[in-house]
Amino acid sequence: MKARVTVTLKNGVLDPQGKAIEGALSSLDFSGINEVRQGKVFDVDLENTNKNEAEKQLETMCEKLLANTVIEDYSFEWINS
Repeated sequence: MKARVTVTLKNGVLDPQGKAIEGALSSLDFSGINEVRQGKVFDVDLENTNKNEAEKQLETMCEKLLANTVIEDYSFEWINS
């Protein structure tokens, strides 16, 4: 089973990298951009074929390593190979 995990900063957490990207886009003459928030994406290929167990495994991975849950939110979706 393959999953895509997306980790983003929680609302209200300052995002200096997002601000830098926003400024760079503006300097490249891209207009109409209200805000840029940066994040991380992980594609995880699991051997587990039981969806409920795989979801629990992904949640544990996110809680322990992939996301800093104090300042970041995470979500995941199942993807086809």
